[in-house]
Amino acid sequence: MTSIAFIGGGNMARSLIGGMAKSAGGSAIAVAEPNAEARESLAREFGVKTFADNAEAVAGAETVVLAVKPQILPKVCQELAETLQTSRPMVISIAAGIRTDQIERWLGGKATVVRCMPNTPALIGAGASGLYANARVSAPQRAQAEHILSAAGEVAWVEEEKLIDVVTGIAGSAPAYFFLMVEALEEAGVAEGLGRDVARRLASQTCLGAGRMMVESGEAPDELRRRVTSPNGTTQAALDSFANDNLRRIVARAVAAARKRGGELADEND
Repeated sequence: MTSIAFIGGGNMARSLIGGMAKSAGGSAIAVAEPNAEARESLAREFGVKTFADNAEAVAGAETVVLAVKPQILPKVCQELAETLQTSRPMVISIAAGIRTDQIERWLGGKATVVRCMPNTPALIGAGASGLYANARVSAPQRAQAEHILSAAGEVAWVEEEKLIDVVTGIAGSAPAYFFLMVEALEEAGVAEGLGRDVARRLASQTCLGAGRMMVESGEAPDELRRRVTSPNGTTQAALDSFANDNLRRIVARAVAAARKRGGELADEND
C-alpha cells in the first residue's frame, strides 16, 4: 500500500482507515484531525500517524483523501495548494456535491482527482461507493483508489461525472430511505397490535435478510419478488397497494430530488 494521508478523521474517514489498517496495518497512513481526542483515538485504535496540521500530514503522501465537509473544502484545498502542486499526489474527495474541476481549481490546477460518493454503511464495511476519475488519473491510480474505497464495501466506477449525483440518489442518500421504510413498517406493526420492540426487530431482520438474499444469490430483485408473491395471496395484496399509491414514481421523484440537490451543492460552494 502506498503512503496515504487523510484530511479529516471523522466517521467516514475512520471507516476507510479501519478497513485499510485491518488488511495492511496503519504505518503507511497519516491523518490530519484538529480534535486532539480524536487524534489520540485514531492512533491508538489503528496505529496511524496523526497530525494537527494538514500540510504536515500530506508531506510525502502519494494519495490524499479529502474527508471534510463540502463547506470547508475550498479553504482546505487552498491551504494545501502549494504543497500538493509540488508533490502531485492523487487526490480523492468524498465531499458531496463538489466537482473535480472545482477541486482542481482550488488546488492550483492540473490536479489528479478522484471523486467518490460513499454511504454510511461503510462504517461497518458494508458500504456502496460510486467513483469518478478525471483525465489525469492513471490506471494504477484508479486501482489504488478502488483499493482504498473497497476497504469499506462495494465500489463502482462511472465514466461521466454528472452520474455521481445519480449515485448520491441511489446509494449515498439511500440508507435514509431504507431506515424510513423500517420506521414505516414498525409503525404499521404497532398500529395493527404488535409491541414496538417486536415490530422493530421483525422489520429490521426481514430487511437485512432480504438484502443479503439479493446480494448473495445474485438474482435480480424482480425475480426474487416474484418468488415470494403467490397469486391472490397476502404479498400480492400488499404489492397491489404499493402499485395503487405509485411507489415507483415516489421513489423516482425522491432520487431525482437528491440528484438535483447534489448539483446545487457544487454551485453553493463554488
